[in-house]
Amino acid sequence: MTEGHQNHTESQNSHGGSEAKESITLGGAVAMGTGVMIGAGIFALTGQIAELAGPLFPLSFIAGAIVTALAAYSYIKMSNAWPSSGGIAMILQKAYGPGTVAAAASLLMALSMVINESLVARTFASYALRPFEMQDNGLLLSALALALIVFAYLVNASGNRSVSMVSIVMSAIKIGGIAIFAVAALWVSGLSAGAFVEPTTGFGWEGMVASVAFSILAFKGFTTITNSGGEIVDPHRNVGRTIMIAIGICVVTYLLVAAAVGASLGIDEIVAARDYSLAAAAEPALGRVGFWFTIVIAVTATASGVVASVFAVSRMLTMLTQMKMIPHSHFGMKGSLRSHLLVYTVVVAGVLAVLFDLSRIAALGVFFYLVMDMLVHWGVLRNLRKEIGARAEILLAALAADLVVLGAFTWTKLQSDAMIVLYAALGIAIVFFGEHLFLRRKEANEDELA
Repeated sequence: MTEGHQNHTESQNSHGGSEAKESITLGGAVAMGTGVMIGAGIFALTGQIAELAGPLFPLSFIAGAIVTALAAYSYIKMSNAWPSSGGIAMILQKAYGPGTVAAAASLLMALSMVINESLVARTFASYALRPFEMQDNGLLLSALALALIVFAYLVNASGNRSVSMVSIVMSAIKIGGIAIFAVAALWVSGLSAGAFVEPTTGFGWEGMVASVAFSILAFKGFTTITNSGGEIVDPHRNVGRTIMIAIGICVVTYLLVAAAVGASLGIDEIVAARDYSLAAAAEPALGRVGFWFTIVIAVTATASGVVASVFAVSRMLTMLTQMKMIPHSHFGMKGSLRSHLLVYTVVVAGVLAVLFDLSRIAALGVFFYLVMDMLVHWGVLRNLRKEIGARAEILLAALAADLVVLGAFTWTKLQSDAMIVLYAALGIAIVFFGEHLFLRRKEANEDELA
């Protein structure tokens, strides 16, 4: 980082915070968190969860909510003590110091969030093209996904209040719409049809436990709230409340929709339509009107999810850069550091959305996120538990739950797609090695200047 750019960053820190600090209300933060969760959880991952768990796939969402609630304990305790924008980076640095572990784990979290953006953007495109039966057109899928990411950039570039307002409006529309779809579909189909009357033979406990990994990914949007903690009104009081409210809203929504989809379609049908499973479930239960209604809700939900996720990851990367935990170059761009990181975020998400297969991207997101999550719990347990008043048994339970789910997911993927396990391991190794080299070089440069 050049001296001029460092001065620019310090200047931005000194006055930019006045605009951003405490500009997101409790309602806006809840909407932002649920926007990320629901965008990924129902519309992008339902089919993959059903493929692993079988007819009992709604139970996977309950298990995912339990694991997420355990995981949220560390984040809430830390955020209550030290609320900040880019909260996960702050947690990791306080737990491990400004070294390789904190920097690499923070970068894994940021990458998992960017992966989520591309996943949800592709899902948006699949639903938008479904009425025209063009959802298998790779070129159009990529173009629409990229267009949504550009839209998310424009909304985020206009400021925090725009993000908060868009999130509130879109979340209200999609949660209300999803509830209407689910209740209507269940009213028509009941629970005595579709996947729920199929035998569970052929679906073992390993598949159910492995499916919880995708369910956790569906709930991990709560970290959006943590990463924006310093910008939430009355953060010491509202960060924890926001996280628990968002998780509660999402688990009820997920169960309603899972029941409706399972009552309308068999497992094979859900898996075949996994990129647009709600739309596929709506038509047999509710007819063409229900189909179009679901398309509108899905497009709204996924769009708000990408907007909220871009907001969170760009803020997190900004904090990592300010803490000198990742390299940065402004490439001649003008404006604040945050505006630069916003551009980098959408560029990476756009490349992923255009080039990569969604199921593999989702799997990479699982590996990156669970490794980072376990490092958070371990760091808090070993180094910060007494300082923040955290209970060891809850931290250990969160660690054990993550480890069991990650083990089952890894075993399942080794049977079906061993290469993605290799790609994930290679990616994690590259992140840790790259951060080690960067921090070592930075330390050497600082010693020379001294």
